[in-house]
Amino acid sequence: MAEKLERSFGLWSTVSLVVGGIIGSAIFMKPALMASQLGSPILLLAVWVLAGGITFLGALTNSEAAAMMPETGGQYIFFQRMFGDFIAFIYGWSAFAVFNTAGAASIAYVFSIYAEYFVHLPRLPKETEQLIYLHIPGIGKIFPFENIGVKSLTIVLVWLLTLVNYRSTKSGDKVQVFFSFLKVAAIVLLVGGIFLFGKGSIANFSHATPHSGWPLVLAIAAATSGAFWGYDGWNNITFMAGEIKDPQRNLPLGLMLGLLSVISIYFLLNLAYIYVLPIESIATSSFVGSDAASSAFGFGAGALIALMVMISTFGCTNGNILATARVTFAMAQEKRFFSSIGQVHPRFKTPGNALLLHGVWTSLLILSGSFDMLTDMLVFVSWLFYGLGAVGVMVLRKKMPDAVRPYKTWGYPWVPLAFIAFTILFLAIILYNDVKNYLDGTSPLINSLFGMVLASLGIPLYFYFKKKYSSISA
Repeated sequence: MAEKLERSFGLWSTVSLVVGGIIGSAIFMKPALMASQLGSPILLLAVWVLAGGITFLGALTNSEAAAMMPETGGQYIFFQRMFGDFIAFIYGWSAFAVFNTAGAASIAYVFSIYAEYFVHLPRLPKETEQLIYLHIPGIGKIFPFENIGVKSLTIVLVWLLTLVNYRSTKSGDKVQVFFSFLKVAAIVLLVGGIFLFGKGSIANFSHATPHSGWPLVLAIAAATSGAFWGYDGWNNITFMAGEIKDPQRNLPLGLMLGLLSVISIYFLLNLAYIYVLPIESIATSSFVGSDAASSAFGFGAGALIALMVMISTFGCTNGNILATARVTFAMAQEKRFFSSIGQVHPRFKTPGNALLLHGVWTSLLILSGSFDMLTDMLVFVSWLFYGLGAVGVMVLRKKMPDAVRPYKTWGYPWVPLAFIAFTILFLAIILYNDVKNYLDGTSPLINSLFGMVLASLGIPLYFYFKKKYSSISA
């Protein structure tokens, strides 16, 4: 029997993993792009709440399966029971190749971008950056040496936290709890300080959107994609279900408490941004958190906010690295991946080889693209599986009607159906936007299709591992 990981996480560790795994870079990076897309402060607030509400519907649905099957690997295990080995493997491969590793890469990327607030990171001449590239037919070009200083620091951060979690799960947990507390406290102080001492204006909330009709729908869809990136990572806690104490209670409760906390924090922080900065200033800001603080408190406050962002992204990167390698680990223990990846480190009792493999692939993804490319790619593929997970909960109701369900989805079947319907619409609009941006020349890649290409590489791998382990067992 494969050796299992220890159950060492209580309720508040679970909540901190949810909060810490979600709040990272998006709330400090995406409001600028979203503001430029929407042109309206009220719509900006509404989109963050809308995305949070839809994500919460997904969490309500997902919690049923999580409480039924509290095992390390989370969604991979769920898909195995819902749809069988093939879909489970494609999910697990996609988690490794696309959204889990790209998630860690993009969050760590923002740590390095904000580090430039304090120190200039080296960059090659533009001509040299464009000299070496990889062309993917029908999808676009990748420039590995673009912004090489930021990419190099990002890789260093990923490996630092990979080694921390390699040596000790408890150390990774302590890092997570500490940085989750620190980032929430810093955000609360920032919001409170802006409203108490900042020189803002209620008039900033009155700007009307310039869009109407179909352009407004596309603008809302594009901005919602950015907000969804802000909430991504909400289900990472399910990957660690086999390491949570009393998981039937603590998993769904921790997931919901954590997500409600994040929705509230995001709303208040965007409210503070708008109070001190006109929507036009938010739209053109490279460091919106720092600019908001500088506008409220004067020059110098921006440096403190840049430091806060670095703290936030440091903790969020750790949370992603800590949780996501468990999916690949679970696949290997199920004999669906390289067997060495499923080994528990004999001394440290961690999924050491899985963590190292994730570190290598995450580093390659960092070299492959920019922050926006990574986030657009992973949001599309991850939401494809979020929607499929909601379908799977309904499948389990038919396949396993008598199974013990410590938690049942509130509002069933309407909550899962609403979530599924939105997911289909959302994916269609994002694909349309991606193709349009590529044809317009505003994006070097069709990001969603690039993510799907990486995910589809799992199809031949599934049959390879199936043949390999069936011949061994024979």
